[in-house]
Amino acid sequence: MLDYFAHSSAYVDDKAIVGFGTKVWHFSHVMSGARLGENCILGQNVFVGSGVVVGDGCKIQNNVSLYKGVVLENDVFIGPSVVFTNVINPRAFIERKDQFRQTIVRTGTTIGANSTIICGVELGKYCFVAAGAVVTKDVSAFALVVGSPARFVKYVDKEISR
Repeated sequence: MLDYFAHSSAYVDDKAIVGFGTKVWHFSHVMSGARLGENCILGQNVFVGSGVVVGDGCKIQNNVSLYKGVVLENDVFIGPSVVFTNVINPRAFIERKDQFRQTIVRTGTTIGANSTIICGVELGKYCFVAAGAVVTKDVSAFALVVGSPARFVKYVDKEISR
C-alpha cells in the first residue's frame, strides 16, 4: 500500500520519492529522481522532472512544469500555469543541459497564476509574486512583486491580509 495517492491517470516513476499524504492528480508525471515532501498536492497536468526537490506542504496547481534545477522549500504555493525555465538562452539546435541554472523558492512563497520565473533566481521566504509577473532577478523575503519585469511594491506578512 502506498503512503500517498496517485490518480490512475498519473505516472509516478519507480525511483521517484513521494512523501506521506501527498496527492498527485490527473495526468501528472513525477519522474525518477524527483523528491516530493509530505502532504503536497499536485494538480492536474503537473510535471516534476528528475532532480527536482519539493518540500513538505507544497501546493502546485494545474499545468505547472518543474524542471531539473528547481527547488521548492516547505509550504510553497505555485498557481496555475506558472512557468519555470532552466536555461537562460535556449536554442533547439544547441545542447545546453550542462548550463541548467538552479532556482530556489524559499519557505512559504506564493507564486500567482501565469507567472514566469526565469532560472537562476532565488525567491525569499514568504514573498508573494503577483499573477502574471515575470521574475528576472532575486526577490527578497516578504516582498510583494508585480509586473513584467517584476518590481517591488511593498513588504507583506505571512498571512497577506488586504
